[in-house]
Amino acid sequence: MKYKSVLVTRRGGLEAVRIVENELHSPLAGEARIRVLATPVCQDDVAIRLGKRPFLKKPPFTPGYTCIGTVEAVGENVTEVAVGDRVAALTQYGCHAEIIYWDAAELVHVPETLDPAEATTLILNYLVAYQILHRVAQVKPGDKALIIGASGGGGTAFLQLGQLAGLKMYGLASASKHAILTGYGAAPIDYHRQDFVEVIRQTEPGGLDYVFNGMGEEYFERSLSILKRGGKLIHYGGPQSFTRFLLLVVKLIFYNLLPNGKTIIGYGTHRLGTDLFKEDWARLFELLAAGQIKPIIAKTLPILDAVTAYEMLESGSVTGNIVLLAPELQQI
Repeated sequence: MKYKSVLVTRRGGLEAVRIVENELHSPLAGEARIRVLATPVCQDDVAIRLGKRPFLKKPPFTPGYTCIGTVEAVGENVTEVAVGDRVAALTQYGCHAEIIYWDAAELVHVPETLDPAEATTLILNYLVAYQILHRVAQVKPGDKALIIGASGGGGTAFLQLGQLAGLKMYGLASASKHAILTGYGAAPIDYHRQDFVEVIRQTEPGGLDYVFNGMGEEYFERSLSILKRGGKLIHYGGPQSFTRFLLLVVKLIFYNLLPNGKTIIGYGTHRLGTDLFKEDWARLFELLAAGQIKPIIAKTLPILDAVTAYEMLESGSVTGNIVLLAPELQQI
């Protein structure tokens, strides 16, 4: 038997993407074979294909940072999951496929009452926002924050979780997306027509407590200028090359040595340790089940229509998340 997957054959544009067939096989010891139900498309999927990240896997590879699926088979010595379980995985690669094989010990159980399309966005975007807000920044009600890149999948996760936390929020987004920001209680700033430094200085002369930056390090200096003493800039955007990674490290060290009482913190999904993932995912599943968060799904497409999803994401027109679905879910 065979299954299909998306394959990036080389670094480059959408012409480098193919759909290929693979032989289905039994999972190895400690592994589970998972039939993918839902998998989001994120900016890292595009950046990895283009080669705009350091320490990259060499082509050919299958993109797909996370997924939710059903356990179809398990290898020897697997006790964490069983056939029929609904599970989620944070893999970095491989999820844009009908089938994925993954270490059973790293899987997390997903309540079957949750919509897979919504739940799959929690595994990366909402995890990042939740951990930055509650484990890194440890925000409290009334704190003031700017979200850079507020309209994408990660930005809207910050908006929803920030509103729950009682933050006073500002967000950078194009004018066509401002209604989303105001819907979550954030004051929108049009980065095409407004200087966010001037806007914040006029509205918050005492400065902000936090800036959450999912874009480039070019925002560092201006973001620091609008923080109050003791304020923190938390950067979670991936550098676009090994050289940019080194530059980012140098900038983090340099700016943190300045005697201004302000701090830059770099966040990565594995910097806090994977032990916290399952605890934080369980909390996010609870919030979704209770209706306290509601991921914005801009578009759902079949898994094998990934090229259309990549094209949409690269256009910059998407608000929220694009999710690839198994055929049986796409027809619902």
